Amino acid sequence: MTIDNRIAALRVAMNEHRFDAYIIPSSDPHQSEYVADHWQSRSWISGFTGSAGTVVVTKNHAGLWTDSRYFIQAEEELKNSEFVLHRLGVPHTPEQIGWILASLEENSIIGIDGNCFSIAQLRNMQKKLNAKNITIEYSQDLIQAIWSARPSLPTTTIFEHDKKYAGKSRKEKLEIIRAKMAQKQIDYHLIATLDDIAWVFNIRGKDVDCNPVGIAYGLIEAHRAYLFIDEQKVPLSLIKILEEDGVKIKSYDEIRFFLDAIPDKQRILIDPNTTSVRLYNAINPNCTKVEGATISTRLKAVKNEIEIEHLKRTMIKDGVALVKLYRWLEDEVKQRPVPETEVADILAKYRSEQEAYFGESFSAIVGWKGNGAIVHYRAEEKTCASIKGDGMLLLDSGGQYFDGTTDITRTTFFGAPTAEQKRNYTLVLKGHIGIATLKFPSGLSGSQMDILARQHLWDEGLNYGHGTGHGVGFFLNVHEGPQGIGPGKNGRYGKAMEIGMITSNEPGFYKVGAYGIRIENLILTVADQTTDFGEFLKFETLTLFPIAINLIEKSLLTDKELDWINTYHSEVYEKLAPNLDEAEKDWLKAQCIEIE
Repeated sequence: MTIDNRIAALRVAMNEHRFDAYIIPSSDPHQSEYVADHWQSRSWISGFTGSAGTVVVTKNHAGLWTDSRYFIQAEEELKNSEFVLHRLGVPHTPEQIGWILASLEENSIIGIDGNCFSIAQLRNMQKKLNAKNITIEYSQDLIQAIWSARPSLPTTTIFEHDKKYAGKSRKEKLEIIRAKMAQKQIDYHLIATLDDIAWVFNIRGKDVDCNPVGIAYGLIEAHRAYLFIDEQKVPLSLIKILEEDGVKIKSYDEIRFFLDAIPDKQRILIDPNTTSVRLYNAINPNCTKVEGATISTRLKAVKNEIEIEHLKRTMIKDGVALVKLYRWLEDEVKQRPVPETEVADILAKYRSEQEAYFGESFSAIVGWKGNGAIVHYRAEEKTCASIKGDGMLLLDSGGQYFDGTTDITRTTFFGAPTAEQKRNYTLVLKGHIGIATLKFPSGLSGSQMDILARQHLWDEGLNYGHGTGHGVGFFLNVHEGPQGIGPGKNGRYGKAMEIGMITSNEPGFYKVGAYGIRIENLILTVADQTTDFGEFLKFETLTLFPIAINLIEKSLLTDKELDWINTYHSEVYEKLAPNLDEAEKDWLKAQCIEIE
């Protein structure tokens, strides 16, 4: 079926159910950012493969709403279909619910799959749609009826994440969660998010590309916990270990029946932002639903000492792999054009040679020249650019290791950069250093820090359209809540930074059709000092790989900024060199040469 054929088939199904519009999100029943193939409904119906976006189909319009990270990609992927791109965040462009209100008649009916929308999302949409008495019907998955070759649910085997990496056993984690439940007088706690389930039960899987999670639900009560998962995916040896720790395995589909059978008058804690509509409605109505954040989300974000020490060693392994990659690339481009996809493949190969490697933490973004300006660009073998001649390369990549998750972006230049390119790179670097060197009072949120990353770009009338930082998991999702750095007080940007949190620091600049710049390291929140004005915190940079010296315009840097670069490069060399051969050490030393 072509994209337009799929739209037509959806409209037939909509007509049968008397829907005036149908909304298809990018999520799954666990409100995941990255989803298994079975739930790639938005991508299947539209052809748009970015990780964020929403489709709305009416009787006479098919629209995709996405943000500035994906504008260029979406334009390309939608151009041969009926779909129209709606640019989120652009002045005078309404988000999808505003557009629906303006486009549909009063008393219209909208269809959604209630498995893939949270109860909080439903409430928010319905509150807005009440202005025209538009109702939402959430019981129908219309995609299931028309997607004849829809992939089945994943069947990969889960495995235990050893305490020697995790730092705490599942029994210890369950005890901490139960203590917090007791404080709130909670009888049951439902966990829907896959990374929280993986963390709580010390399990990992391969159900979602690049995210080491297994499709499951978790439910915790005072003396027992339940893991709702396809039992065939759990080895018998692990079932025995889980049961010894008080964890009972039940089938994935049993979760709704179990929730309905919870005894009356019990108090069940659910997170309205991650609990699907269908799951929320399955809970025994005679129970009290207590709404709040999933307890493990913050616990998971604050890394323990064992996790931190493991990750620091993992950063050395990751830096070694990158040294090998960039040395190879520098030699190779002198002999032939190198496709972007080959760079990604070779980097994955070098990472795979490192101890305890599991896989990529996301598909590498290798953007040569104008492709670097596409924030979430993904090179395809048949259409990608080849690196040759003078130009700027943006490489954003990461690895999953049993002992940590990495995420790093470097922008490099082959040849002689222009004055404009050096200026803009240095402005981004100044913003990066501003975050890296910040000392701040406890309780400060990412939204209060974000201006430090952007102020030097703003001085020149420049900006970037994405956040400055996101939380990062430990052998888990590369994007992790609750914290982040970015504009606005809502969501992750409004959360306070806490000691033990690992966050990315990645300001950027993008000139459409020409080049992209991003400099990303992972930073750890640590204690600084306590004064009469309270507790102060700071960041410790964890990532170990040099920053491109040939793109720096020294005249724009302060002495403090120069000192940070030189000190950072000294640390990079000191920690990576013992793991390199002599030729690699020489290469690294040249990249880390002191700027005077």
